[in-house]
Amino acid sequence: MADWDDLRIFLAVARGESLSAAGRVLKLDAATVGRRVARLEAALGARLFIRSPQGYQLTDEGGRLLTHAQAVEAAMARARDALAGPGEGIQGQIRVGAPDGCANYLLPQVVAAICAQNPALEVQIVALPRVFNLTRREADMVIAVSPPEQGRVLVQKISDYRLHLAASDAYLAAAAPLATPADLGAHRVIGYIPDMIFDRELDYLSDLGVEAPVLASNSVSVQLQLIRQGAGVGVVHDFALPATPGVRRVLTGAFGLTRAFHLVRHADDRTVTRLNRFAEALSAGLRAEIARLEAQLGEAGTDPR
Repeated sequence: MADWDDLRIFLAVARGESLSAAGRVLKLDAATVGRRVARLEAALGARLFIRSPQGYQLTDEGGRLLTHAQAVEAAMARARDALAGPGEGIQGQIRVGAPDGCANYLLPQVVAAICAQNPALEVQIVALPRVFNLTRREADMVIAVSPPEQGRVLVQKISDYRLHLAASDAYLAAAAPLATPADLGAHRVIGYIPDMIFDRELDYLSDLGVEAPVLASNSVSVQLQLIRQGAGVGVVHDFALPATPGVRRVLTGAFGLTRAFHLVRHADDRTVTRLNRFAEALSAGLRAEIARLEAQLGEAGTDPR
């Protein structure tokens, strides 16, 4: 018979796909995790994982146990909420996945403010330019540009945000004139690596007829640093520009994009109070921060030509 501690270890291995990854989450050594998995398999009389050089993959029996283990995990979370009491702040560890533009230029100040009001809260920000798997609990909640079209998830729109072409003052002073989008042919364009665009909403350059940028990265932050170093012209989040002096928007009258951030959570968490409270604070903080940063640009961030 499995207890919650056994299931907790099982879930960590299933999500991490290795003993070492599970051990890092559980703060146990890999050998101990392996022994606990073997003990659980013996107790259940079933093989839960297929071991291979690529890691630990769930068997059919393991997949069936996964559903029940996740239900127990959600029940334990609700029990912790009930015991914490309504008068206490948000507690425990919460992992947030986000694209790196949001993670670098919005989440630090928003999360810092939430944690200042909730001293017992621990927040982990996973800044990766990819789609997160909530079923595998890679994060407790995810900020996404495109809401998922399938899966048992809760989706809440957070806020619209704006993007424009931008370049450094030094680059513009030395480069060919840039008066219309057609002039981009004479400029170095910076953007995403085409085959690493993980969300169709991030394919900014196709709207400009640019098939492949001359300088590319899968990271928004790297792209912006290339622009800041005078390497060329690229599409930039308006909310990131206040943090990059010497870079300004160009062709604002001819080109601009609006996208939206959505908060995505697993449907099983709809009754977990601490996650609900954190999601509310996070969404409100992000809306306010996007509005504050975009308002800073005003006319100072536009192209005077």
